[in-house]
Amino acid sequence: MRTNTASPGRIPRIAPLAAAAVLALPACSPVSGGDAPDPSAAPAPSGGSDPAGADERGSGADAAEDSAQGPLAGTTVVIDPGHNGGNAEASGEIGELVDAGHGRKSCDTVGAETGDGYTEHAFNWDLSERLRDILEDDGAEVVLTREDDTGVGPCITERAEIGNEAGADAAISVHADGGPSSGRGYHIIRPGELDGYTDDIAEPSRRLALDVRNGFEEGTGQQRADYIAEDGLDERTDLGGLNLSDVPKVFLEAGNMSNSADAADLADPEWRETAAESVASGIGTFLRRQQED
Repeated sequence: MRTNTASPGRIPRIAPLAAAAVLALPACSPVSGGDAPDPSAAPAPSGGSDPAGADERGSGADAAEDSAQGPLAGTTVVIDPGHNGGNAEASGEIGELVDAGHGRKSCDTVGAETGDGYTEHAFNWDLSERLRDILEDDGAEVVLTREDDTGVGPCITERAEIGNEAGADAAISVHADGGPSSGRGYHIIRPGELDGYTDDIAEPSRRLALDVRNGFEEGTGQQRADYIAEDGLDERTDLGGLNLSDVPKVFLEAGNMSNSADAADLADPEWRETAAESVASGIGTFLRRQQED
């Protein structure tokens, strides 16, 4: 539940939603010591591009027809690919402060990148497209918070509001971290209980985090982060994307782009396809349990 919203959106959305404004602060950024990442400290990309983009599957009229069938028919999932390809050239725009539910933070950030220049925004977009296609094949209606990887934003406020307006049964924000180079592994971020904001979604988000963690870990074999979080799970109350959500929501940090071993996985299109299948499995488990309840 939220008591206020803020700031209009910045780019056209793929969803047929009314214009809205609610902040979803990215979690990934360089990490120092044991402190939680500071999204505003994320490095600017050096112009690296996605080594292999996702196929354009599962969209358009055929996908809409298919979504009427399948084990996830009747459910709605919002996928939020973190950051955007034009953010680096729009520092003034993405640096505007917006309400994050616990204070004010930047509208958006640039994101991390690997040592070889593979940008986080490209990874997030590729994995999100793959995940969308799989969920649509299973019958879910899927909404993306941005329509390509060349724009700016949207603000993290709007990213959260898109999920709220869609009445999503589950929402996931897709990221890769920019932690210390010595650290490896993935983690899932869920909202802590923040009175007046997340008190109604904290528990279902916890269950979603567990299901996504289990699906991702079983499918990819990726280890749990050894530099942040505990048992692959982190609870935070400083992220606007979680604080301002009215629907069950988690952040996936699929690996650490600063670590060479993790970076090799993240840049591998075959690994990304496996990762998408694994995340879809976890989300599917959560949605089926919700339907049974």
